[in-house]
Parts: sequence; structure tokens; C-alpha cells
Amino acid sequence: MLFKPPKRHRPPSVIIVALVDVLLVVLIFMMVSTTFKTPEQPALKLALPESTQTNRVVATEAQRLIVTVDRQAPFFYLGERPVTYERLREELRRLAELDPAASVSLRADEAAPISQILRVMDAARENGIQTANIFTRTPGSSP
Repeated sequence: MLFKPPKRHRPPSVIIVALVDVLLVVLIFMMVSTTFKTPEQPALKLALPESTQTNRVVATEAQRLIVTVDRQAPFFYLGERPVTYERLREELRRLAELDPAASVSLRADEAAPISQILRVMDAARENGIQTANIFTRTPGSSP
């Protein structure tokens, strides 16, 4: 004996397939519009100095430290994080202890004070790092 009539199941009022489609479109839009950065390029916008004589010698990743020198304080960056001069000297000392053949690569803005660039080079030599490369751009290329 059945006292209650059987319940009729209604289809859901929200169509899940349409929501999944919208979600995929939003996801694709976010992926396409996102700027991808490489670890070697910090978030600073630098105008590199021009040079017609470029040196193509590149050290391996394990033995190269990239230091960025900006035109205003904080002057020094390791990767994307700003560092003080003392912290930079500690990193150079640690690098020299790990690998005596290590090198330093400088990315300096063309308006960066030469005194700050020389401080980096002096700190590198002070710690026994003899090779210091400077990133430049070729004439006619965009800054």
C-alpha cells in the first residue's frame, strides 16, 4: 500500500554544462592575458646602455649571480628582491666560497650612478670574483 505519491525529480534549473563552458573561457582568457616573467628578468624596467662590442661569453647558471643596479634607491636587486649593499657583499662572499670560478653579471640602468656599479664590482673583486659581465643592448634595439 502506497500512502504517498512518488516524487517527481525535476531537472536542475542551473545548467552545469554552460557553467563549465564559461569557466573554461574565463580560464583561457586569464592565461592569455597574464604576463609571464623569467626568473632572470626582474620586474624593474631598465634602459640598458648601448654597446656595439658585445661579449657573448656566458657563464653556466650554477656559477653566475645576476645583480641589478637601478637609478634610484634601493639600488641593488638580486632577482626581484631589493637588497642592501651589506647583504649583496654576503651573497658575493657565499658565491665565491661555493665556486672559486664564479662570475657576476650586472644589469644596470643607463642612468644608474656609476658609483653604485663600481661598488658592486669592488665587492666582487674583494671576495675573489674576477669575472664581471655587464648586460647591454645593441644599437637600434628597443630599451
